[in-house]
Amino acid sequence: MNGISIYELLKLSNPKIIDIRDKYSYTMGNLKGSINVPYYSLLSNYSIYLNKLETYYLYCDYGKQSKEISNRLNLFGYNTFYVKEGYLDFQNIIK
Repeated sequence: MNGISIYELLKLSNPKIIDIRDKYSYTMGNLKGSINVPYYSLLSNYSIYLNKLETYYLYCDYGKQSKEISNRLNLFGYNTFYVKEGYLDFQNIIK
């Protein structure tokens, strides 16, 4: 599938990381180097935010929404991976 663990993601050099959570959640904490494009904004305007020649790594709180949107975007010809653990699990890992 198109899932990646947080450990694999952290080993990558300059990954394009997209936080699909709402702006408030992103402001309260996020993965270093990520940009915030909320779920519905990305889904309805993906061609504005994404380039088919790039690879993107999406995350949400638990991994469910990022998996769903990653699968959809890949059907549209984009190259995306979802972070399996999600941000809330990531917070527990780094504590």
